[in-house]
Order: sequence, then C-alpha cells, then structure tokens
Amino acid sequence: MSVLGAIEVGHHPFAHLFGLTIDIDIVASSILAAAIVLGLFFAAANKAKKNDGVPGKLQLSFEILIEQIGELAESAIGKKHYKRFMPLSLTLFLFILVCNWLGALPAIMVNIHGGEYELLPPPTSDVNLPLAMAMVVIVWVNFESIRARGIGGYAAHFFQPFKALAPINLIEEIIKPVTMTFRLFGNMFSGLLMIMVMTTLLPIYALPFGELIWKPFDMGIGVIQAFIFMLLTILYFGMAMSHHDDEHADEVHELQSSH
Repeated sequence: MSVLGAIEVGHHPFAHLFGLTIDIDIVASSILAAAIVLGLFFAAANKAKKNDGVPGKLQLSFEILIEQIGELAESAIGKKHYKRFMPLSLTLFLFILVCNWLGALPAIMVNIHGGEYELLPPPTSDVNLPLAMAMVVIVWVNFESIRARGIGGYAAHFFQPFKALAPINLIEEIIKPVTMTFRLFGNMFSGLLMIMVMTTLLPIYALPFGELIWKPFDMGIGVIQAFIFMLLTILYFGMAMSHHDDEHADEVHELQSSH
C-alpha cells in the first residue's frame, strides 16, 4: 500500500495566466511537437525545390502518407470534397504521432516548486489536448454539415430514420468529442502509467530492460491511436457531407459521363 500510494497521477507544474491554470510541461511538449511537425513540412518542401522534382526520402514518405490518407478521405467523403480536408487529416495524424512518440524519449526529471516532474511528457497523455483537438474537429464537422444540408436539413437529420430516434441521435452527436478524447487520452495515459508503475516497482537494475520492452510497444500504440483519431475525423466529415441530393447528383454525373 505504501508503494502504490507513492505513485502520483496527473500532477503537473503549473502557472496562472489571466485566471487560467496552465500546465507548463504539457504546453512545452505541445509546442515542441508542433515545431517538429512544421520542421518536417518545411524540410520536405525545401528539398523538393532543391532536387528539381526528384523526390528525396522525406518527400517520398510524405507522398506515400498523403496518398494513403487521400484514398481513405476520398472513399469516406467523396471525390468532390475530400481534398478540402486533407491538410487537417494529415496534420492531425503527424501532430498526434509526434506527441505520442515523445513518450519514447528518456525521461528527464526536473524539480519545480518542491515536486519532481517529467520535463517533456507526451501531451496526449493529458486530457486537455485530446479534448481540444476533438472539440475543434466536431465543431468543424457540424459547421460543414450545416453548410452542406442547410439549417433545415441539419435539424432534420437528427430525426432520421425515425423521429423517435432524435434523442439518441442528439446524444450521439454530443458524446462524439468525448469518445474521441478518451480513446486517445486513455490509451496514451495507460502507457505513461505503465512506465510509472515500472519505475516504482522494479529494482533500479531492471528498469532499462522494462523500458526497452515496453516503449517499442507503446510507440506502436501511438501510431494506431494517431491513425484512429485521423480516421474518425475523416469519417465524421464524410457523414457530415453526405446527403441524398449530393449522392444523387454524383450518380447522375457518372451516368452522363459514361454515355
């Protein structure tokens, strides 16, 4: 009991700004992850210009990733609209992946306000970042749904296929950001918790072996969770953009083209 009682979960060094409590380590990790993603984008763009159209390894990796995400987006959203959501999908995947993989770095502990904290914890292991990303996605999804259907069509889709299902459809819409948040946060937090448990329970000479076994597995989970968040984003946009008139128009267009 005394050993388990020494494990502290969810504690961060913090500062107060304009009445808000800011977790310093999570903000620092998020900024670092964003800088890495932006750095990758700029590096790929610069190499593409310098190589006179001959793709380097980084550019080739981006092209493969864009092609795979594009196929998913096209099948879920449709040929007409999917390209508008490609930048968001790609950015979310890479940003979440880098955030998740920060947990694979050796832990650097710092002492702040008399407590010991990890300097750069994976920011997706804190509920605030996944919730913020999920809220941005869901607000955007509902905006696109209103734009595609109109106010009346947007309100009417809650009563489909039966009017009695309206409360369930409304609840489902409300809990979408919650499920997106806890699917990502829960899996990444559990990985961080496993490292904390090993650090507390394993003898010091066994710690490197424990982390060598767990961290590659944790990185694999990080890839899967980044992919799932990105896939859910694409699927939600696909559902928001789909309605009978557009599908019928696409079918008519394809029939006209075939003739």
